[in-house]
Amino acid sequence: MTIPSLSIKSSTLVAAAGEYYVLSRLCLAGFIAAHAPKGVPNVDIVVTDVGGTRLYAIQVKSRQSKGHDNGWHMKQKHEGLVSDRALYCFVDFGSGLDSYPTTYVVPSSVVAQVLSESHKIWLAKPGSKGQPHNDTEMRRFLPDYTLTMGEEASKYGNGWLDPYREAWNLLS
Repeated sequence: MTIPSLSIKSSTLVAAAGEYYVLSRLCLAGFIAAHAPKGVPNVDIVVTDVGGTRLYAIQVKSRQSKGHDNGWHMKQKHEGLVSDRALYCFVDFGSGLDSYPTTYVVPSSVVAQVLSESHKIWLAKPGSKGQPHNDTEMRRFLPDYTLTMGEEASKYGNGWLDPYREAWNLLS
């Protein structure tokens, strides 16, 4: 019996895998975690401790090793989504099933700042042919901004994201 293939974009499956991966990590760490209802803007997972004294909203961004910058797609709206109880989990699945996923747990305030600063610098720099960049809603969250920002990336250069690698302790 042949099972018909579904026409689901691979990016949709990678996004779902990221959410389930983060859910499993949170549950294994002793948190109560669940998917937010479908259609809830800006939150993928709601998390609390067993006593119900700490509540967090988590947005998950997932990727596989495709593209040249190893980053995650974001939008302008993420520059304004800031809360003490909002975190992002950036999941990097590497090249696939043979890679162990890496998760960067980053406070929303850090994400907003990095996206805002990096986008301003990108807009100010000329394009590859000397033309001005067009402002769009798209943003990139990168582990290394030196490719897009050059010397101006000193505080967001290679390794800046390392303190957030597997930083599940931010939920404490």
